[in-house]
Amino acid sequence: MYLHKKFDSFGLKPTVLPTAILSTHTGSFGNNTYLDLSHEMAQITKHWQELDIDFEALYLGYLGKNALDFWLQNKELVNQKIVLIDPAMADHGKMYRGLDQQYVEEMRQLIKKAMILTPNMTEAAFLLGKKPEENSIQTATSLAQELMVKFNIPNVIITGIDLTDDQIGEVGVTEEKEWSLTQGRLPGSFFGTGDIFASVFLVAFMHHYSLKESCSVAADFVERAILNTPKQDSRLGPNYAAGLSWLLKKMGG
Repeated sequence: MYLHKKFDSFGLKPTVLPTAILSTHTGSFGNNTYLDLSHEMAQITKHWQELDIDFEALYLGYLGKNALDFWLQNKELVNQKIVLIDPAMADHGKMYRGLDQQYVEEMRQLIKKAMILTPNMTEAAFLLGKKPEENSIQTATSLAQELMVKFNIPNVIITGIDLTDDQIGEVGVTEEKEWSLTQGRLPGSFFGTGDIFASVFLVAFMHHYSLKESCSVAADFVERAILNTPKQDSRLGPNYAAGLSWLLKKMGG
């Protein structure tokens, strides 16, 4: 997704580059449908270039193999001031269905273009060729430092660290400093929280919040979404709409 500062509720105008259409996400729903649209990406981006559209940021999340290949073959398109890559490919110690070790190896090439990288603990470990370790602030900080140095990424934020039964956290490492945040852990497990976190983080960051402040805003937003989710199948994800009015006020809208 590309962003430039115009028009929407948060003063930003997101422009979506479609990669695929799925009937559901790939977690626990069974045989979801998958319509690959990666063959259109080259023509879409070519048209945007012809229109001379100036994007200030690029946010890459869940891609799939063909879309990942597109970005690797067109790295010159990843030249925005802000490039956030959420390497959405694994969680809880295992890869998402349909993704394999080759995907990890290719993702290692793409993340070198990131200004900000936001993996979870499993993704951070896999990107470094390691097995997931204990969830702790110290371990997460070490992983973030290694990612920053190995892939020359200025800012690495590790998200959703399960610290205890009632506490989660995030860790940030930059070239100048390190920091961590903790929040109360809510009961249940919801799909899509990582996507929501990265999206809200980028909104806050583009409103001139610091990395740590943006991380805090994103964590608070996810918490509000979960707290306002009715009792339902957790695979349906949290009620992110419940936090939009709060976020709008937070961003000065």
